[in-house]
Amino acid sequence: MNDCIFCQIVANKIPNVTVYEDDVVKAFLDITQVTPGHTLVVPKRHVPDIFAYDTELASAVFERIPMIATAIKNSNPDIKGMNIMNNNGEVAYQSVFHSHIHLLPRYDDADDFSIHFGDHSADYDTAKLEAVAETIRHQLEVQ
Repeated sequence: MNDCIFCQIVANKIPNVTVYEDDVVKAFLDITQVTPGHTLVVPKRHVPDIFAYDTELASAVFERIPMIATAIKNSNPDIKGMNIMNNNGEVAYQSVFHSHIHLLPRYDDADDFSIHFGDHSADYDTAKLEAVAETIRHQLEVQ
């Protein structure tokens, strides 16, 4: 797609700092550098989000993540961990609608990145959890 910023980066029409590239993905440094080494992994084929992947593309893209993540971790002895994030849809904070996976190196508690998981366990008993699971299982059966 000509107007997609990540398609333009894949085609090297926009300057970027590539850390890895092959026939399936391009991994480049995010210009925001939320933490040092923040890397985006994008499929070269334009897909807007995870819901547009087929199994072949998903396998090909996700099999490269451990290799790239390990290279990032090994590049700096101060890296203590890594968040791997994939946002899908505007409500989930996706801002570029070409699927991409954030590899966010973590250094310590003061590295200017945080995630909040609300605890709503008091709202769910086993019956409510089972009802949610059943609707998901049904969707898996009809796919």
